[in-house]
Amino acid sequence: MRVRSIISLLLVTALLSAACGRGRRQSVEPGPRPFPQVRVPAVCSDPQSRTAYLLQHFWDAFFAGDGRCDSALVLGVPKAEVEQSLANFLALLDLAPLPDAQKGMERLFNQISDRQKADTACRVYLQMTEIVGRYLYDPNSPLRDEDYYLPFVRAMAASPLTSEKMRTACRYEAAGCAICPRGSVAPDFRIRTAGGRVVRLHGVQARNTVLFFSNPGCQACKEIIDALTGRPYLDRLIASGEVAVMNVYIDEDISAWKAYEPKYPRNWVCGYEYEGLIRSERLFDVRAIPSLYLLDADKRIVLKDAPTEKMLARLDTIANNQKQ
Repeated sequence: MRVRSIISLLLVTALLSAACGRGRRQSVEPGPRPFPQVRVPAVCSDPQSRTAYLLQHFWDAFFAGDGRCDSALVLGVPKAEVEQSLANFLALLDLAPLPDAQKGMERLFNQISDRQKADTACRVYLQMTEIVGRYLYDPNSPLRDEDYYLPFVRAMAASPLTSEKMRTACRYEAAGCAICPRGSVAPDFRIRTAGGRVVRLHGVQARNTVLFFSNPGCQACKEIIDALTGRPYLDRLIASGEVAVMNVYIDEDISAWKAYEPKYPRNWVCGYEYEGLIRSERLFDVRAIPSLYLLDADKRIVLKDAPTEKMLARLDTIANNQKQ
């Protein structure tokens, strides 16, 4: 009875407040709202159908809502919540086949665009495209993924909502993202080791190849080297032919690379790309150093410019599967 009384009191108070306000029109700024959660229908009982439903409807209620768009809010939702929700959405994409994930990104762009066109005074297009670009394309983002970003940035390049200057930048980004997509065969190239031996990428014999673009003395590169060598199973995987690590230098100061080369692990394939084709022909779109790729036995790209944690997680899986 006490709960019901409190609820009744609240309802009466709300009704009275509304009635008292009818005589004078007041403009009340809506407060922040939480990011709306998606309720998956009970009929979507298996993981695949639940994932498909979430990808289809993840953003529906968010874009249907009202609210301010300012430095702290996006359609009334705190910006930090929107960014966390995007991170959750990207985790969902990882559960879907790549074509479905890319369709999910296309749908997200269309929802952003439609919402902006419906309310031209809001800033949702600028806000959301900035957040998506920062999460998926910034070289320092731990969630970056050019394959997910590609359909989004292509749509930006074609959209009248994008400024002409930004459209030019988007076209360049889209062209880079289209290089070496997941599932394609990595372009072959040759490196020369410190001892003068020439090694082709496609000549490396392993069921999985970690392709590591690095620079001598680069602190971020050293952190990746420490993270990889810190996995106690890596030497075992290399010795068994399950994994090879090909560490490649693509810049011009060969003397600096040779001076640093003895610090690299001795069971890695280390060398410099002496023909300069990766840069001049843009065989790979190496936007920043370091950069990690994972290739399968046929040299098809499994992970492209992967964040370190994602590469380590995949290597953990390979090691666990080898034990079984």
